[in-house]
Amino acid sequence: MRKLTHVIAPLAALAMATGCSQAEVEEPAGEESAASDVVLDEVLASDLRAEDRERDQYRNPAETLAFFQLAPDQTIIEYAPGGGWYTRILAPYVAENGQYIAVSFPAEAAISLGEDFVARVREGGETFSASQSEALGIPAEKLPFYPGNAVPDELDGTVDRILMIRMMHNLKRWDIDESEIAALRDTLKDDGMLGVVQHRAKADAPDEYVDGNAGYLKQDEMVAFFEANGFELVDTSEVNANPKDPANWEGGVWTLPPSFGFGSQSEEEIAEHTAIGETDRMTLLFKKAG
Repeated sequence: MRKLTHVIAPLAALAMATGCSQAEVEEPAGEESAASDVVLDEVLASDLRAEDRERDQYRNPAETLAFFQLAPDQTIIEYAPGGGWYTRILAPYVAENGQYIAVSFPAEAAISLGEDFVARVREGGETFSASQSEALGIPAEKLPFYPGNAVPDELDGTVDRILMIRMMHNLKRWDIDESEIAALRDTLKDDGMLGVVQHRAKADAPDEYVDGNAGYLKQDEMVAFFEANGFELVDTSEVNANPKDPANWEGGVWTLPPSFGFGSQSEEEIAEHTAIGETDRMTLLFKKAG
């Protein structure tokens, strides 16, 4: 196991297999597909993302969102938006014809990270709509925010897509994975789907390394979890894979860019980890089970 000083991720980092198809994936037809691509291309090229585009080579937003079958007229939940990297794509993408909704974990769930962290999470939720409205130029009512344990009943059965980006490890280590996923599942339409991007552990990683605290989880265990909680696997993708990541860092996923151990690394370590890139990630698409 690579030895580096262990660090805990702050909010931005928290929120911060070409696999065989498990079911027929329906693609948008003809003009609808082309129009969707045009809208996404415009969003990805916008000035709002000038500082974000450096990460596109690792996070592959165009390919990832196409795999999740997003369309600009959908109602989309982004879970735990954190630093807003995907918010700056998703909210503008659906601003004109769809609806963006932010849902995040209850602040008190993160008490293991300290009272100050909990306070920052709570404040971030309270100010999310107003701050994102100012940053993105989108009306605040188009950017609602709800804690996972306070999603209003009127959202049930109204959501087309949920995106869970690099967050399942936190729900697991805080023991709120089942309750949060249950609440999210209720919001989905009968044909709604949930897309997951998650740091991927090696299949033979020891159990104590995949308890969520290192950020890495096993893909087969993730699939089994969602199938046990009301979802069916639609497909898997290797679009966010990185075979150069050994996925065994003592400091967890925060060893690699963009965190680099949060300032704890030498220039040599930063150069080594830059050459590796961001973590190896599974990309999974589930549908709501009947």
